[in-house]
Amino acid sequence: MPTIFERLYRGELPCARVYADDLVFAFMDAGQINPGHVIVASIHPYETLMDADEATAAALMGVARRIARAVEKAFAPAGITVLQANRAAGWQTVPHLHLHVLPRHADDGVTLGWPRKNPPMEELQALAGRIVL
Repeated sequence: MPTIFERLYRGELPCARVYADDLVFAFMDAGQINPGHVIVASIHPYETLMDADEATAAALMGVARRIARAVEKAFAPAGITVLQANRAAGWQTVPHLHLHVLPRHADDGVTLGWPRKNPPMEELQALAGRIVL
């Protein structure tokens, strides 16, 4: 079954498209947190960033940067949050690779927080050693 983003891209559902190329497309989030809130999604229905190929992952961030600059010019927000989530435990709500370009204002009510653990440097170094690229 196609994801909602696949249906938006194919024109089966209406959307306010901002951009499209061979790898990604962007459109206004129907849930506009603040004016100028844009979703950038892969055209191929990868579920997560880890599933995507390098070209798509790079294109996603490159387009997000271009859109963030355009949103900054058009809406003059105090800041911009770029958010990309993977799987339900990582806050992903649509199982299709995408990110949000979210214009921010000091009093917009958007929150994002987590409890800091502050492990000692030795533990941080041990954790870093487990990551093999």
